[in-house]
Amino acid sequence: MGRKNRNRQRPQQNRDGRPEGKRNRDDAGWGAGYSEIIKENKLFEHYYKELKIVPDGEFEAFMDAMREPLPATIRITGYKSHAKEILHTLKEKYFKEVQDLEVDGQKIEAPQPLSWYPDELAWHTNLSRKILRKSPLLEKFHQFLVSETESGNISRQEAVSMIPPLLLKIEPQHKILDMCAAPGSKTAQLIEMLHSDMDVPFPEGFVIANDVDNKRCYLLVHQAKRLNSPCIMVVNHDASSIPRLHFDQDGKKDVLFYDRILCDVPCSGDGTMRKNIDVWKKWTTSNSLQLHGLQIRIAVRGVEQLAVGGRMVYSTCSLNPIEDEAVIAALLEKSEGALELADASVDLPGLKYMPGITSWKVMTKEGQWYSDWSEVPTSRHTQIRPTMFPPADPEKLANMRLERCMRILPHHQNTGGFFVAVLVKKAPMPWNRRYPKLRNKDVNASSDVAPAEELQMGAFPAEVPPADSSSTDTPVEAVEGETPAEGKPSVLDTPDHSEVKKDNVCGPPPPKKMKLFGFKEDPFVFLTEDDPIFPPIQAFYNLSPDFPKLNVLTRTHEGKKRHLYMVSKELRNVLLNNSERMKVINTGVKVWSRNTDGEQFGCAFRLAQEGIYTLCPYIRARIINISVEDVKVLLTQENPFLSKLGDDAHSQAKKLEMGSIVLRYLPDPKDPDAPQCPIDLCGWRGKTSIRAFVPRNERLHYLRMVGVEVFRDKQGKKNDGSTETQEGSTEDAESLSQEPDLVEQEGAETEQNCSESNTNGAEPVVSTCDGPTS
Repeated sequence: MGRKNRNRQRPQQNRDGRPEGKRNRDDAGWGAGYSEIIKENKLFEHYYKELKIVPDGEFEAFMDAMREPLPATIRITGYKSHAKEILHTLKEKYFKEVQDLEVDGQKIEAPQPLSWYPDELAWHTNLSRKILRKSPLLEKFHQFLVSETESGNISRQEAVSMIPPLLLKIEPQHKILDMCAAPGSKTAQLIEMLHSDMDVPFPEGFVIANDVDNKRCYLLVHQAKRLNSPCIMVVNHDASSIPRLHFDQDGKKDVLFYDRILCDVPCSGDGTMRKNIDVWKKWTTSNSLQLHGLQIRIAVRGVEQLAVGGRMVYSTCSLNPIEDEAVIAALLEKSEGALELADASVDLPGLKYMPGITSWKVMTKEGQWYSDWSEVPTSRHTQIRPTMFPPADPEKLANMRLERCMRILPHHQNTGGFFVAVLVKKAPMPWNRRYPKLRNKDVNASSDVAPAEELQMGAFPAEVPPADSSSTDTPVEAVEGETPAEGKPSVLDTPDHSEVKKDNVCGPPPPKKMKLFGFKEDPFVFLTEDDPIFPPIQAFYNLSPDFPKLNVLTRTHEGKKRHLYMVSKELRNVLLNNSERMKVINTGVKVWSRNTDGEQFGCAFRLAQEGIYTLCPYIRARIINISVEDVKVLLTQENPFLSKLGDDAHSQAKKLEMGSIVLRYLPDPKDPDAPQCPIDLCGWRGKTSIRAFVPRNERLHYLRMVGVEVFRDKQGKKNDGSTETQEGSTEDAESLSQEPDLVEQEGAETEQNCSESNTNGAEPVVSTCDGPTS
């Protein structure tokens, strides 16, 4: 190591501390940092003019919209019972304050609800991100958005990104797979829909969210954690070869098929040019040609794992038919009638879209056009594939009903560009139409036979080889008298003779060792019903007899258990039966944390706010019912004396011993000004005082619900006149912890979309589909 040159000249700095010549990102206009990128791409314009995806006479409006910044959109978390309270606060307070303001010569328009999103839970405005962040007039609104986003009550998400989860028609009992889930905005929607009934802490369904990028999986975990659901599991696999999972059903090992699958594949992302400005410079037709094969492999893997009668939504943020209709046509052709393109036109009234096209051409990056596979020279066969063209048979093409696909154009409703198609599975895929036998040493071979529609297993079609099928699929053996579908190779065509036909049970070849990248995760260890940790907890909180002890897990085999988590019964089933087949990044919601001081009071574990709504239906003791005024006291004062509470709450608290407690507010229908939804807070009953254990952003959220507004300027000082409280709470509000870093959870603004899967050495532009826009 050489010594540091102390005499090295430092670059001259500006008055604001930046090196001379280095530009402040805020000095530029919208899209700071991209000012050198000119929003022009002649190849892009020529390509889409030729394909005629834009109606006649609208191309100039289409291009003008593509050059405009994307409007800010927010979505209110729909499954929480206080969604209506947040909506009321937005409409009656913040939206009224920002409308008709003028910032930097731009008039702020009143936010409007998205006409096609249910219950007015999604809104858009013409506020750009720069204006929202930097304008002093909008500082209060900005802080509101930041803290509510952190506490999971609001998601800042691009409007078109909200469409696929709505078209899935989620119900609480559905088993859902999100194949390319990061950064997680759509996954959050799926979780919300699963919890549509807040009175049911454990819905029968669950969401398995997958992404190939280990680092982006943690971004996905952050998004999911805001919703505090016991029904979400984040896994790390290549979506094109995601393992087939097993689970126990009626004492037998069965194969898991999903009721709903979201297949939001990696794409070239030319629909995101309004926010990902570098796409203007990088866009070529070769991006879509390189991604087409991967998109088909992921989609095929999805429909293989879809239950008969289930729905899969295929979506991209690309306008290119090579990534859109061509993939859907290839799927439909390979399915031989097993898949049907559903008509979703009535599902989102108010959404403007263009129907899918049935005729398109393929262009190379050099500008050479091909209308049919027969025109492609042999030298191009590795870059251009037959599946990139429309089916040559007019009757087959008409039966596909490709016009049922939906393409959203930016200039129609001031959104990004998007493509979505809804597929319904009518029968097992043609290469799965056999009766499989599971390799299971514990089950008699005669009991392994199951109906074909329940255990749809087998090889991939020859045209779409899996990336790593030997490690993910259990091959199947045709039942006597049955033959595989004509033209589709059976797995048994090339068997591993050392493994196949052993005791009449079909077995896979020796599996490849699963490659694990990224951080080594702690284990997921489920507790037994007779675990010694339970009796003190059971007695202290008087848990109801139906409390599901088997659903409690910890993250360590040895030593003291620091935290206890809970998952749903169905996710426990999946975890226990697939621990060697999948890499789980995160699952479960924290319900208890170890507190050494608590042991002297009879229980070493205190309640965790993250899991309070999951746990509360089972807790029958240690509950204090509080009023609105009590909520204000508990959330604005650090350790208020018991005497600060109202008479009713005070008398309840005096009857309890020291230790962890539940502070519960129940709405009073006779008081319409008070919050009309229940609130549960974790707390601690001290010797003479009481304290709420609530994270800061959630604390601010609940304070807003009861009419206390805490606002600080950017220096962390109280802004006179901007702290609005009720009944003398101003001084109490100052005792809150210091202002947090107002860092927006931008999702994946600069990340790449969904899942940057293996593209066989190619490095095309891969887009950000659902990053926030504000």
